[in-house]
Order: sequence, then C-alpha cells, then structure tokens
Amino acid sequence: MEHVTGARPTAQASGGARWLTPFVLALFFAWGFATVLVDALVPKLKGLFALSYAEVMLTQFCFFLAYLVVSLPASQVLSRVGYLRSVVAGLAIMAAGCLMFAPAARLGLYPGFLLALFVMASGITLLQVAANPLMALLGAPETAPSRLTFAQFFNAAGTAIGPHVGATLILAGGIVTPDPATLTAAQLAAVRQHEAQAVQVPFLLIAAGLLVLAALFWLARNAMGSARAEHPGGLAATLKLLRRPRLAFAVLSIFVYVGAEVAIGSLLTNYLMLPRTLGLPPMEAGRLVSFYWGGAMVGRLLGGFVLRRFAPGTTLCACAVAAATLVGVSVATSGIVAGYTLIAVGLFNSVMFPTIFTLGLEGMGEETPQASGLICMAIVGGAVIPLLTGVAADHTSLSTALLCPLSCYLWIAVYGLRSRLDTIAVSGG
Repeated sequence: MEHVTGARPTAQASGGARWLTPFVLALFFAWGFATVLVDALVPKLKGLFALSYAEVMLTQFCFFLAYLVVSLPASQVLSRVGYLRSVVAGLAIMAAGCLMFAPAARLGLYPGFLLALFVMASGITLLQVAANPLMALLGAPETAPSRLTFAQFFNAAGTAIGPHVGATLILAGGIVTPDPATLTAAQLAAVRQHEAQAVQVPFLLIAAGLLVLAALFWLARNAMGSARAEHPGGLAATLKLLRRPRLAFAVLSIFVYVGAEVAIGSLLTNYLMLPRTLGLPPMEAGRLVSFYWGGAMVGRLLGGFVLRRFAPGTTLCACAVAAATLVGVSVATSGIVAGYTLIAVGLFNSVMFPTIFTLGLEGMGEETPQASGLICMAIVGGAVIPLLTGVAADHTSLSTALLCPLSCYLWIAVYGLRSRLDTIAVSGG
C-alpha cells in the first residue's frame, strides 16, 4: 500500500549514501508484506474467537488508526532526529509489534492481537514518513520520481506475495471455531492458544528480518550527514487548508479509496469461501487474495503508460467506474463470475492512490508538505470503511455489504470527473 509523506527534504544525499538504496527498497517491501498479512488474520481470528464481521474488522480499525494517531508525531520525530534514525525507530517499533503476537497467541486473547497490530502499524507509519523522502534523497533530484515509482513497485510486490505466505502459514490448518457451550473455560483457552500459534509464526519471522535491517541502518545512521526534513506546520494551520475544495475532496477520496481497498482485501478470503461464490477451503481462498493485490502491482506498471496518454482525472474516473462495475457484477452474480470479478478490482485500484494524491496537491506551492500530511492522515479510512462494511455484513450478508466499497468507488469516479472538468475550465478547454 502506498503512502507518500509531506516531509520535504532540505539536503541532498551524497553519492556515498546511495549504497543505502537496496535497503530502503527492502523497507517498502517489508511494510507492504506485513500490511496484507492482516487479510489472512481476519478469517482465522473470526473463527477462533467466534467474532462477528464487525468485531473482526477491528483488526483493520486498530491497524489503520495508527495512521491518524502517529502521522503527525512521526513528522516531528523526522524533523528532530533525521531520516536514518527515524527509520531505525520505525523498524524497532514495527518489530516490537510483531513480537507482541507471541504473548497474544500464548494468552489466546483477541485484544492482545489488536494491540500488537496497532503497535506494528505505528512503526510502519514512522517508516513510511521517513522512507519516501529518503528515497528521493538517494540520487539526483530530477530522477527522484522514477526512484519513488520503483520503490512503490517493491511495496506492491510485498502486498502481492504477502497473502500467499500468510495463507500458507496461518490458514494451512483450516479455521477452527471452538464452541463455548461444549467446552470448559480451560478447554476453550487451550484450543485458542493452540490455534493461535499459527498466527504468530509469520510475524516472528518478520520481526527477525526487521531487527537485522534496523541494525544495518543504525550502523549507517551518519551516512546522510545533517540531512533533515523541514519542521512541519502546526495542526491548526494544517487543518485550515481543508477550506480549499480541491484538497478537501482529495482527502475524502483517499479516505474512501483506502477504505474500499482494505475492506475488499480483508473480506475476500471469507467471500471466496462462501458456497455461492467459489466455496474454497480457507488456505486456497487466502492464496487467491494474492491476485487481488498482485493486480494492483501489474496495474501500477501499466498505469504509467496510460497516464502519459490520458488526463489524470479521466483515468481516475474510468478506473473507479470499472472497479464499481466489477463489485456490482460480483454482488449480482454467483460462482466463478462473482469470485473473480471481485479479485479483478485490484487491477483498477492500482492508479487511484497516486492519482488522487497528485490531483490534491496541485497548486499548493509552499503548503505542499502540510497538504500531503492531511492526505496521508486520510489513510485512516482503512480503519473506518472496513468496520462499516463488517457491520453491514452482520445485518445483511457479505455480498450485500460490498455495496459499501462500491459506493466509495462511485464517489472517486465523481471526484475524477470533477477534477477533469476543473482542469478543462482552467485551461480554457
């Protein structure tokens, strides 16, 4: 999943620091990989703790809540300690969150998993706030966009591979739903503790890799010299920027886009397990989620060519209409058509985040960093929209609940069309 920070670099890295590039690319891969592992957690925890869809969507709520809570403090940290030390801090916090899965599994407590997810996501937020401008610094300014695009490809690769690995490690044993009515409290706790062991394995492996990366970045902490991000503006001044309609609409669009993308990705395993769709066993359904995120990776490669030929607003509108249509077809049909049309939505998700982001920052000038920070905070939509979709699923059905992300895509289509019309009006046709 993309995230672009509002921190603006004030110094260019020396040529000697460019050796850090592959390690920064590893950061992009790592947080993409870790983020989508939550999708494999959803069906496992839902069954293990006998949760409703709304309750299990608290996993995404706690994860994406970190973007709202941590983004601005992360910018402050970045301005005080610099890029590389911020990366070390982010890696350490993320690793701590991954390690917290062990006691949560040992105790068999659902709130323990939620806390671990929030801590892990807090580290990811700090990493993202530091890594994007750091990547821009590791080379000539004129090639910074291409480097960031390349880095986002690694992020997309992580999101494509993560579901397959997560399904293999977490869902291989199937989904166990212990019945509290037939088990004693001790037996119920024992079953949950045993089944939760599968949940912790991938996160402990990730923690080990993150700690190795943290050690490498700590050894290189002085490689950037005195490079710092400029001090971010205050919250009140930043919020005043929402009075500008173009930016405010972009913030709302990022909110609903991330929410729709995460809602579908989180519920896709359960959806593909339904008899009315593909009726797959948990592990096979979880592995197919890789194609949803993999579609975004492929679309990101194709999107660069498409955006050279068509205006951003037009492209955004077309992709949003296509995504909404695919969701609608999935809701209205069954079997293979219902399953694979929802998976195909990932292809059209690919260009939405960067396109909305770019459109929202047009004309912001010196206030671009603060505007960018507001857009990034809107990623908290990944906490809210999935929860609302879960509530809808509990009161109707999982298929009907998909109308929630469908409505999000319709709004994005309107925003893309409005942006295109605004551009035509400014240019005089």
